[in-house]
Amino acid sequence: MPDPRIKNEAQYEALVSKGYSKEKSARIANTPDAGEKGGRARPYEEWTKDELYQQARKVGVSGRSYMNKKSLIKSLRTN
Repeated sequence: MPDPRIKNEAQYEALVSKGYSKEKSARIANTPDAGEKGGRARPYEEWTKDELYQQARKVGVSGRSYMNKKSLIKSLRTN
């Protein structure tokens, strides 16, 4: 039975099967635009610092309030 807290169940299952933790898989599957393909999602360099901060907040990046734009981008890419 699908978990109602997971927005993109197929993506979640694919990430878990690749070896991602359940927590990280859930964060990715619940992030808006996470599954966009074909260049529709803008690169992080084009985002404002506030947009990056909000995205970091959604995925649970700790220490985000002390980060500059470059650090937010790095954290979002590695988280």
